[in-house]
Amino acid sequence: MQAIKVAHALLGLLLLTLPVQAKALSVQVLAILGKTVVLVIDGQQQTLNVGESVSDVTLVAAQPTAATLDIAGETRTVHPSQTISTQFEAPREQVVTIVRDARLQYQTGAVINGRRAQVIVDTGANLVALSSTQARQMNIDYSSGRPSRVQTASGLGEAYAITLDTVSIGGIEIRNVPATVVKGDYPDMILLGMSYLRHVSMKEKDGVLSLFRTQ
Repeated sequence: MQAIKVAHALLGLLLLTLPVQAKALSVQVLAILGKTVVLVIDGQQQTLNVGESVSDVTLVAAQPTAATLDIAGETRTVHPSQTISTQFEAPREQVVTIVRDARLQYQTGAVINGRRAQVIVDTGANLVALSSTQARQMNIDYSSGRPSRVQTASGLGEAYAITLDTVSIGGIEIRNVPATVVKGDYPDMILLGMSYLRHVSMKEKDGVLSLFRTQ
């Protein structure tokens, strides 16, 4: 009888000391508004000021282009539209959400050939399009591209057909993306056209555009 009691006590001790597996969290930064950050945590939208916490996520700092988060004790830097998870296995489906702005446009950050830029989603554009001014700022050599002509707001303009090595939106990276560089300052913002968008699925609901890509 005494042996049974001891065994039960030992079992209770083992149960108490077994490590508890941390809950996996999916965190996405929707927008950074000064010291306030809009997040989606496990599918639920949350708004945090610096120092505030919810669901094991603490907003440590907010910069114009990134938020520093403490996620279950681990410090991570997350850029707008980027999704991260405490599970280190790559997700089967990548999802990026973009919130519609006051001008009813979907603007987001991108990484093009390793350099950051702002882009606007444009399903009416066949290709990713940028101005020669933007191309020079991003060290993109367009002069060796195939000369062409494009229609702009002021008429026909000189352009160059090129291929971008990589275009990444929130971690959804597409390689060898056809693009056009328009000589001059048009367009004002880089157009994220169908040469990128055809590689993803899109869904729009309540002012939020979601991009999906299955790995």
